[in-house]
Amino acid sequence: MTSLVQREQVVTLVDEAVRSGARRRRACEVIGLSIRTLQRWRPIGQSQVASDARPTAVRPAPAHRLTTAERERIVTVCNQPPYAHLPPSQIVPKLADQGQYFGSESSFYRVLKADDQVHHRGSMQAPRARRVPTTHIARGPNEVWTWDVTWLPSEVRGRFFYLYLISDLYSRYGVHWEVHEAECGELAAALIEQAIWRERCHEHKPILHSDNGGPMKSVTLRHKLLDLGVASSYSRPRVSDDNAFIESLFRTLKHGPIAPPKRFASIGEARTWVARFMHWYNHEHQHSGIRFVTPAERHRGDDISILAKRDTVYAAARKANPRRWTTKTRNWRHIQKVALNPDQATRENLDNVA
Repeated sequence: MTSLVQREQVVTLVDEAVRSGARRRRACEVIGLSIRTLQRWRPIGQSQVASDARPTAVRPAPAHRLTTAERERIVTVCNQPPYAHLPPSQIVPKLADQGQYFGSESSFYRVLKADDQVHHRGSMQAPRARRVPTTHIARGPNEVWTWDVTWLPSEVRGRFFYLYLISDLYSRYGVHWEVHEAECGELAAALIEQAIWRERCHEHKPILHSDNGGPMKSVTLRHKLLDLGVASSYSRPRVSDDNAFIESLFRTLKHGPIAPPKRFASIGEARTWVARFMHWYNHEHQHSGIRFVTPAERHRGDDISILAKRDTVYAAARKANPRRWTTKTRNWRHIQKVALNPDQATRENLDNVA
């Protein structure tokens, strides 16, 4: 915005140029101003320059804005015990599953922000240039598995328990996990073999992706993968983002709603807690990366009917109050493909399909 004094100075300079023989349009171009803007500042037939009326303009409220009662209802629902620990991205799908629609996800965030209930958490690091990783695409469960080992601290300083965990790329389902007192290739080989039997992947073996840790590249595990006919894939050295799906699961495990104790008294306690967490993660946690259905629902294929039901709820809400929808309803379409480390062409293809 330009102040009244600045407008008067510009108009005076243009008038001086015109009196000296310049064309008004050309004088405006030199200053970097369109002639229509000059005419708006000082309409034809007037000598006074008009001030900017935007700061004092009275704008009518949108006819489709949320009412005070609707905003209060959103705040009340978000502060209820079942939803108080969840972000709007988790609350909105849960309400849709119950056949309720109070507003869009952005409306929830906007209302909560106005009520000072939205605060940023976490940190980000600047990206660094890396060589192109290997891309894998999963079109169904048990096509691509990612796995890793994370440490669980014990009450004895310097002693840890080790969680071996395999996750399905397509469904985010925790396929198999074990907690041991050591980290070695023999235990990893047994874990992979048990997962193959549990998921009945004898004819169509999944691709197994991991980082470059000792157990992952041990001779024992490599021989076992050859015997099982399982193709192996590895992240680039010192690039944790190449195995981002399993790392994301570990972050949820250590910092999610079911936080682990600071230290485990015994390996039995660690196994009990991990089993409880994995049951919650597989069967109760609505995952943001798969349209907020549980990994177990997507692994079984139940997510198709669940997402269709949500889409029906949103279509009914749009029909009931069409003025609140300027574009399409929220995307509840079934995700057909999931890519691990997709390149640009693969990413564009996924955007068109998902």
